[in-house]
Amino acid sequence: MPAEETVDDGPTPAIAAAHREAMRSGAPMYLDPETGLFVMTAAALAERGHCCGSGCRHCPYPADERRRAGRPGS
Repeated sequence: MPAEETVDDGPTPAIAAAHREAMRSGAPMYLDPETGLFVMTAAALAERGHCCGSGCRHCPYPADERRRAGRPGS
C-alpha cells in the first residue's frame, strides 16, 4: 500500500485545499475548483491496490510502480 506522506495535494492552493477537505471527509472525489471536473482522491486511488498508469493527479504510488503500470517519466 502506498505511503500517505508521498501524496501530492495538488499544483495550486485551491486544489490542495479541495483535496485535503475531501480526504478529511472521506469523499472519494472532489470537484476541481479550476476546471469543474471530478478528481479522485489519493485515498480512493489507494483502495484500488495498484497504480493504473493513467497519471492521476493524486497518485499515491511510488515512481517505480507507476513505471511498471506503463507511466513513463514517473
